[in-house]
Amino acid sequence: MTISYGGDYNPEQWPEEVWAEDMRLMREAGVTMVSIGIFSWALLEPAEGVYDFTLLDKVLDLLRQNGIQADLATPTAAPPAWFFRAHPEALPVDRDGRRLSYGSRQTFCPSSPAYRTAALRIAGELARRYADHPAVAMWHIHNEYGCHNPACYCDESAEAFRVWLRAKYGDSLPALNDAWGTAFWSQWYYDWAEILPPRATGAVPNPTHQLDWRRFCSDALLSLYKAERDVLREAAPAIPATTNFMVMFNFDALDYWRWAPELDVVSNDHYLRSTDPESEIDIAMSGDLVRSLAGGRPWLLMEHSTGAVNWQPVNRAKNPGELRRNALAHVAHGADGIAYFQWRAAKAGAEQWHSAMLPHAGTDSRIWQDVVQLGADLRALAEVQGSTGTASVAMVWDWNARWALELPSQPSEEVRYLDQVRSWYEPLWRAGIAVDFVRPDADLSPYRLVLAPSLYLVNDADAANLSDFASSGGTLAVGFHSGAVDENCHVRLGGYPGAFRETLGVRTDELFPLLPGESLALSSGGGTASLWSERVALAGAEAVTSYAEGPLTGIPAVTRNAYGEGTAWYVATRPDPTTLAGLLDLIRREAGVKPVRVTPESVEAVLRRGTDADYLFLIDHGRQGAEVPVAADAVELLTGKPVSGGSVSVPPGGAAVVREPRRAG
Repeated sequence: MTISYGGDYNPEQWPEEVWAEDMRLMREAGVTMVSIGIFSWALLEPAEGVYDFTLLDKVLDLLRQNGIQADLATPTAAPPAWFFRAHPEALPVDRDGRRLSYGSRQTFCPSSPAYRTAALRIAGELARRYADHPAVAMWHIHNEYGCHNPACYCDESAEAFRVWLRAKYGDSLPALNDAWGTAFWSQWYYDWAEILPPRATGAVPNPTHQLDWRRFCSDALLSLYKAERDVLREAAPAIPATTNFMVMFNFDALDYWRWAPELDVVSNDHYLRSTDPESEIDIAMSGDLVRSLAGGRPWLLMEHSTGAVNWQPVNRAKNPGELRRNALAHVAHGADGIAYFQWRAAKAGAEQWHSAMLPHAGTDSRIWQDVVQLGADLRALAEVQGSTGTASVAMVWDWNARWALELPSQPSEEVRYLDQVRSWYEPLWRAGIAVDFVRPDADLSPYRLVLAPSLYLVNDADAANLSDFASSGGTLAVGFHSGAVDENCHVRLGGYPGAFRETLGVRTDELFPLLPGESLALSSGGGTASLWSERVALAGAEAVTSYAEGPLTGIPAVTRNAYGEGTAWYVATRPDPTTLAGLLDLIRREAGVKPVRVTPESVEAVLRRGTDADYLFLIDHGRQGAEVPVAADAVELLTGKPVSGGSVSVPPGGAAVVREPRRAG
């Protein structure tokens, strides 16, 4: 039992004499598993149907001899040049009709039959050759699906889109025309062949057309994953398969709720945004979402950076202690493995300035010292593996709602899904409140409080699921511009917030989005509102806060409604952070939600629950240090020392992980 530790290993980038040093240093760092072969297609298949596994044979044997497991990849994220010379039609076409060239990674059309055939062929060769190799612990299928080719607009993609639409709409053009609202702008279709991807056109494309395209593109890539997985399963049914998600700030191409059930192990890549002054919040939110995608089970961090990345305008190096804090935060939020891109920093290629476990400076470097220390930390936390999170708050997350909200021609393009969700998540994180993310159709019975910060699109059944939660005694809080449209992006008539009017006890007849920089005073507590306002009329609810200035003076901005046995809140604006934090604190206290542990503001507290013990992670992001009360018979695992005096010391900028007796509940 251990928390796995390692990174992407690319020995093909280095002469063979370096490999022995790699093995020695991996042992020194405590590496237990590496991902290998991710970008090796051109070496493994130098010509169509001609294979050379010499390098991979040697490296896998070296890993086995050194007690290191392999997460063996299918190399299908980077087809070789010979493939595109033979199949130029497999190159992707962008929205403006330009066919892209090869020369980087993921330059293929997801709907290309030629690509699928070639990808399954190389996957099959790998599976049959290495199914019984003792080093292979897991299959790593592809790499970051959709990172660079989330959509292709070529004719083959158009045909695949039409096949997908025919299946969705029961081969009925009238059903599609109704769902898409094609009576608008004379867009009615009389033949399936008339339907194209939403390519560049003179005005705004049909919203439902665009939404279905996003759904199709996610499914097209998912079908590739499933096809490769099935080839691997046939040869090696006992070896689990994964692919690395990208639940992070700059990626929204795939509906991971649909993907996650197809993975044997859920894994994720996460990188910090250099301009984010509190990226620890993004780590926590991403980790909670990935854990939720994994059904509450542990997951693997497949890629992170030891220092700077290479793909942002300015690539910030990490501060002292940040590497360790980042890694322990991922573990706190459910990761049972920590891995980095990459093991050894590249001296050539597009990612030569991306940090690594073994940096350009070698072992005489702070990064290497931190990497070795982290290996020791993870060994000390071995017993944490397999433990799970616990939360009584659920936050609704839906990729369809995100895609729909950010289509063009909205009331305000300043309203962005991720911003809204994070603005609600952040004060809960600061208060030490554990959060799960859920689909809108999830079983909500385990939770006391359900938050829907941004659910612009929702179907009738899912809206009823949330309303039933409140009616049955739960506390529901809904953010502005939620419930506005159905699953086809059709506006729900009769007033806003559409699907939630009755539950929330309000009715809005007109929206008043605010201009950038504009704010309005609120009536209680001296707070302000920005981004959004609307003319809310009470229809059973009570006003909690109203606008104190502007054209909506006296109009409710936050409301509370007794609904059935429970309560439903509506936040019809964006309160300033302090006001929003106070509001959410009021709501969660009313719902009976308590923090994991009361800590100083800069100390993150996260609980993982094991069979026989609880594991309290305390991470000081403010570099102040703290004393935190814990059980009298607790043990601090990173040092291995029993806790004395009923409290544990968290070093400035450091962390403590405390084993406590299993608590009830």
